[in-house]
Amino acid sequence: MPRGDAVVDADGIARCPWGAAPGAMRDYHDTEWGVPVEGEAAHFERLTLEAFQSGLSWATILAKRPAFREVFDDFDVDRIARYDDAKQAALMADARIVRNRLKVQATITNARATIALREDGGLAALLASFAPERSPRPRLVAEVPTTSPESLALSKALKKRGFTFVGPTTMHALMEALGMVDTHLLDCHRRRAI
Repeated sequence: MPRGDAVVDADGIARCPWGAAPGAMRDYHDTEWGVPVEGEAAHFERLTLEAFQSGLSWATILAKRPAFREVFDDFDVDRIARYDDAKQAALMADARIVRNRLKVQATITNARATIALREDGGLAALLASFAPERSPRPRLVAEVPTTSPESLALSKALKKRGFTFVGPTTMHALMEALGMVDTHLLDCHRRRAI
């Protein structure tokens, strides 16, 4: 029996509360969140979706992810970097995604900045260079941090490289999503599963 906030559902498995109920969030919790990805497009997708999630629920973004992948050309940064005003207008008219002009523009800006990073090892290498030495050890949801010294440093480094919508909280969420930091609750079955 968990001693913290982990939830044991009918399947008898302890999970973080946000991923405990059957459905898309549980599937994401159990199979994707905290799992490292490979390739520039996969890293850029996570960066972009975390930026779009800012101020919204992750469930909203997860439900819209297939449409995001379609309209943003599977997060191919070379294609996104060439988006013009007509493409931006089409994105803003597409109700299947989050229609936030600043976030759409940030995606294009960040695609261009990602291309520029290739000369210095690329986006994945830059992100990995900010991985903390240790992950927190939360037993309670209240103990899960939303920022860290590393996410603050990553945010500053990305902004210096021309990225936008990459604040410390968003970068901490990105680090969690990529498995750079493990904030699954200690009693969660996914803790240290990767």
